[in-house]
Amino acid sequence: MATLHKGFLCPPPPTLGKTITVLSIDGGGVRGIIPGIMLGYLESKLQELDGKDARIADYFDIIAGTSTGGLVTTMLSAPDENNRPLYAATDITDFYLNQCPKIFPQNSSTPITGGPKYNGQYLHDLAKKMVGHITISRTLTNVLIPAFDIKLLQPTIFKTTTAKANALMDAKLSDVCISTSAAPTYFPAHYFETQDSGGDTWSFNLIDGGVAVTNPTVLAMTNVAEEIQKRNPDFRNIEPMDCTRFMIISLGTGVEKQKEGYSAAEISSWGSMQWIFNQQTGKTPLIDIYSNASSDMVDIYASVLFHAKGVGSNYLRIQDDTLTGHATEMDNSSKENMEKLVQIGNELLKKPVSRVNLLTGKYEVVQGEGTNEEALARFANVLSNERKCRLAKQAQY
Repeated sequence: MATLHKGFLCPPPPTLGKTITVLSIDGGGVRGIIPGIMLGYLESKLQELDGKDARIADYFDIIAGTSTGGLVTTMLSAPDENNRPLYAATDITDFYLNQCPKIFPQNSSTPITGGPKYNGQYLHDLAKKMVGHITISRTLTNVLIPAFDIKLLQPTIFKTTTAKANALMDAKLSDVCISTSAAPTYFPAHYFETQDSGGDTWSFNLIDGGVAVTNPTVLAMTNVAEEIQKRNPDFRNIEPMDCTRFMIISLGTGVEKQKEGYSAAEISSWGSMQWIFNQQTGKTPLIDIYSNASSDMVDIYASVLFHAKGVGSNYLRIQDDTLTGHATEMDNSSKENMEKLVQIGNELLKKPVSRVNLLTGKYEVVQGEGTNEEALARFANVLSNERKCRLAKQAQY
């Protein structure tokens, strides 16, 4: 799946190990800084165990990301000229601090009927500059990035496994990044075509993957089930959706739940414009609602599934539901707000591991599991041991 480089291979197949390792990253625009902090810390712990050349992609069988999470997924998994990850996880925060003010220029005004808030040109150019003509089949580990085809009215899920089998799904990573980030009202939809060796073409008319699934954790799990059904040799001897074999880190980009949203009485008189743009808050309520609902439903499902199987500790969800003010906005790239998001990320590391309360929808402390920082350190040990186990078995063949 990858090339030897200074003692490192990206993951040998899970059939050689005990655990299927999954990393999932939510959408959320500039709030991608928050999971970036988590990933930087996780990678630093892996480097303590396995050396400075260790990278996130060396340890995960699948990295899934939606919208801004799809951009992070690409940064972690796209190959550079040495066939190693394009970015270290420790570079993600600086990338956001440097690039977000240009992706989300603060002199843009929110239109009511005059088109998207941003023209997206800088993001388009940046994605092409980052990954050029690299296609999704060349990622250093399996990735999964959702978008939504507005013409077909159905999700389009870009996957390394599918791209290797079907050239028409082997899109350029730049097109995938642009598509999964094309949030309605913020960026224009993205059109592109693919072509196979026989000259057949496929057209894509895509918008943000978050309209289908903000949190792609379960999509990653079902991708494993799909590969098992296809008899992919990398996934031999694994039962579909067997939680006892999964180890998942799911990273949110923060939400606002401590403050109540809208009352039924308040929204009863809303028309289409109020749902699209709330003048009092400066937000797009419709996008906020479907984004939060999608993310929460996936988290609740995964949490219940893992606990029902008695392996709740195999699933780590890190999410901050205490965001307030400008920190809740997906496009506020002011220096003050981005520095605040860095602070929120660092503070989140120190907060205790929490899980969603199925009744209130809010996150509550899980006794006995320590802080998120300590949980990530434990997961780093599991990841390191799993990789060493696989490499030892691989050497026997």
